[in-house]
Amino acid sequence: MRSKTTVTVRLPGSALPVPIEDAQRLLAQRISGETGMGAIAGRFLRTLGSHGAECAPRDLDRLGRVAADLITACLAGHHDGAGDRTGGEPPAGPDPRGWLERIDTFIDHNLGDPGLTPQTIADRHHISVRRLHLMFQDRGESVAATIRRRRLEHCHADLARPALLARPIHAVAARWGFGSAAVFSRAFREAYGISPTERRAQARAADRPHPDTP
Repeated sequence: MRSKTTVTVRLPGSALPVPIEDAQRLLAQRISGETGMGAIAGRFLRTLGSHGAECAPRDLDRLGRVAADLITACLAGHHDGAGDRTGGEPPAGPDPRGWLERIDTFIDHNLGDPGLTPQTIADRHHISVRRLHLMFQDRGESVAATIRRRRLEHCHADLARPALLARPIHAVAARWGFGSAAVFSRAFREAYGISPTERRAQARAADRPHPDTP
């Protein structure tokens, strides 16, 4: 007989993808763990319950965020009629930073996907693109600009890593979601004032042993 493992995940109200009263109604019902998001979330939580004790606290923090994201997606998928009443917008709350933190984490985890766009981010979090742009307005940087900047930062770092000096520049760019080498090169120069090739050359020169080194 297989033993059951209980995993408790606490979600703040501001992180729920549906109004709190609808979330309470959904949680009072049985959500199937055999298909769709219920199956994905259930399998992840069972694995977390079985092996969570083996993980470091920092890793558990990350896994907790993933668990919360899966559960909110599962709730949103079962929330019939939410769009008619809320327009798919996040519920009003005193701390919108919770939503931005979730979105930031999602962006960071998906930078390598060329299909990462404001639309896909909005769809994933069950909000409108307009609402997404409004959430970023106070930052002074658009959603698309945020994605591009973070991709460039990773490329800038990777081009200088000694372990990656043999990797083609276009492969570095593709790893972080740039589908076009020309677009990447232009964006990189605009951001850093040098080309990716020049950045790689600087890294090679720094990695080369100095003539005076015994």
